Amino acid sequence: MWSNSSVLGPCFRPTNATPEERRLVASPWFAASFCAVGLASNLLALSVLAGARQGSCCPRSPFLTLLGGLVLTDFLGLLVTGVLVVSRHAALFDWRTADPGCGLCHFMGVAMVFFGLCPLLLGAAMASERYLGITRPFSRSAAASQRRAWATVGLVWAAALALGLLPLLGVGHYTVQYPGSWCFLTLGPQLGDAAFGLLFALLGGLSVGLSFVLNTISVATLCHVYHGQEAAQQRPRDCEVEMMVQLLGIMLVASVCWMPLLVFIAQTVLQNPPAMSPAGQLSRATEQQLLIYLRVATWNQILDPWVYILFRRAVLRRLHPRLSARPRSLSLRPPPAQGARLQ
Repeated sequence: MWSNSSVLGPCFRPTNATPEERRLVASPWFAASFCAVGLASNLLALSVLAGARQGSCCPRSPFLTLLGGLVLTDFLGLLVTGVLVVSRHAALFDWRTADPGCGLCHFMGVAMVFFGLCPLLLGAAMASERYLGITRPFSRSAAASQRRAWATVGLVWAAALALGLLPLLGVGHYTVQYPGSWCFLTLGPQLGDAAFGLLFALLGGLSVGLSFVLNTISVATLCHVYHGQEAAQQRPRDCEVEMMVQLLGIMLVASVCWMPLLVFIAQTVLQNPPAMSPAGQLSRATEQQLLIYLRVATWNQILDPWVYILFRRAVLRRLHPRLSARPRSLSLRPPPAQGARLQ
């Protein structure tokens, strides 16, 4: 470890931030405004989602359960990390004096990894649910799907928490990051730091990749049902298309917000010569890039609820009245009487 670890704790390493930079880069107004907007957006999405479950054509769809878990996770993530960052700005405390034992830094590091990875894993779970719901619509009962959806949310939380706890078990380290207002995994060349960074980046990247593959198959299946030979008899319900549009929006937001950070983490820990010096110091450019990519990634927690709020049939029909003129239908299973007449 770096030289000051014996004096303070393992979460402190040399940084390139001056006190003046800390005041300029880590603006308390930016942090408070960002947190307030994100919390309000997710609360609005939760209220809209609660009302939509009662009036939806698929009120017991496991997709809505997973979506509720995603919005709730985003809300809690902004609440926990936002309180820590805003409190740090309000109290103007220095990590070295306020947290010499690194307990608060470790807690924030676990929270950053947990609430960062959960949306990506839940996005992959939602893509898997839609893939099975569209390609095998009659293979599961609604009650069983509901139970599996709740179990999936719990499993995702448990997996993300287990990964976040690895540095506390000796695999990697959480350290205070530039400009000294947050804690995250260490982009160092040591085996534990490199392994933990790669595990985080690969798991997040695989989640996005799996979502892309499954969503592509689901969209192709829906298009085939719409334009196939039996399109007149088997058309997807409106809610099937609505959920697919929302899922594509969530996947796009996750890809744009998270992939730059995940790629940057993998590139930095694999860089040769190492990006971090033996003393634990990163270059100014690397530290600034990490801060920028992290801020881009946190926009995912604000944009996710708006994807659901805006891409609903009620909103789309107001923007495009012609959508409401199309006959509503239409279950994937054609009524026997209509099928007989069409033949």
